[in-house]
Amino acid sequence: MGKIAFVFPGQGSQTVGMGISVTEENDQAKSIFESADRRLGYSLSDIIFNGPAEQLTLTTNAQPALLTTSIAILKCLEEARIQADYAAGHSLGEYTALVAAGAIGFEDAVYAVHKRGEFMEEAVPNGEGTMAAVLGMDREALQKVTEEITAQGHSVQLANLNCPGQIVISGTVKGVELASATAKENGAKRVLPLQVSGPFHSELMKPAAQKFVKVLDEIEVQDSKIPVIANVSAAPMNQAADIKEKLIEQLYSPVLWEDSIVKMLDLGVDTFIEIGPGKVLSGLIKKIDRNAKTYAVQDYESCNQVINEIKSKM
Repeated sequence: MGKIAFVFPGQGSQTVGMGISVTEENDQAKSIFESADRRLGYSLSDIIFNGPAEQLTLTTNAQPALLTTSIAILKCLEEARIQADYAAGHSLGEYTALVAAGAIGFEDAVYAVHKRGEFMEEAVPNGEGTMAAVLGMDREALQKVTEEITAQGHSVQLANLNCPGQIVISGTVKGVELASATAKENGAKRVLPLQVSGPFHSELMKPAAQKFVKVLDEIEVQDSKIPVIANVSAAPMNQAADIKEKLIEQLYSPVLWEDSIVKMLDLGVDTFIEIGPGKVLSGLIKKIDRNAKTYAVQDYESCNQVINEIKSKM
């Protein structure tokens, strides 16, 4: 068996009721939800377990909720002594990866991503920014489109390079509309507008990044125990100063997910364990390399299945 990477999902994967089964079966998982509530000063766990979905979907709740659920599920794997050689997360998931890698304490991370969500919401007035997924177009051609539209005074950038033929663009409503239309004219198969509350991972998030510096100064960031593949560079990071810098940049830079997976494959990873609700990342990894082995651990049952399967190969 080659090396193992833990990967963690980002915003959009949240569902009401996620994490319930692990809290019923695992005391450590249960205590993760309790410490999130304690650190935030309100019952995040009640919103996670009982909804309503509108509350859970708010960026300020969705971000700490996903981090909390993913770390609670991770506790089950850790108890079984399943360890990773590398970690990575998609956007918000990078924080979960850093907790898993020992670079940031859980309570500090929950506080930080709650504030991150707040600043992202505040950076651009509601309804002024948006995102869209562009399917079937290569990055160089799409990059050219976004640069041309931005030069015309309508800000739009590449935000998530998810897998071959799936790139998300982000910017002002007008910028995304114009870029979407131009992309279609230039051969994009489809463009899907995304239901998001703002233009994440675009230049318009720079005000959020400026505010967020102060939050990262309030929490303790250490060198990580295993390398975390950074969204902004698709390169391993484990020095505390580098981690802080990359987390600030991440707010307004594209998430290089495809490049990150390719990097881990180059480093000898052949098994990816997605930890958290949904199977979005497993799907993307298969599109990047269909020979990669992927597991999605999203509840107590799937956790036990994966533990048994990995242990049988050790």
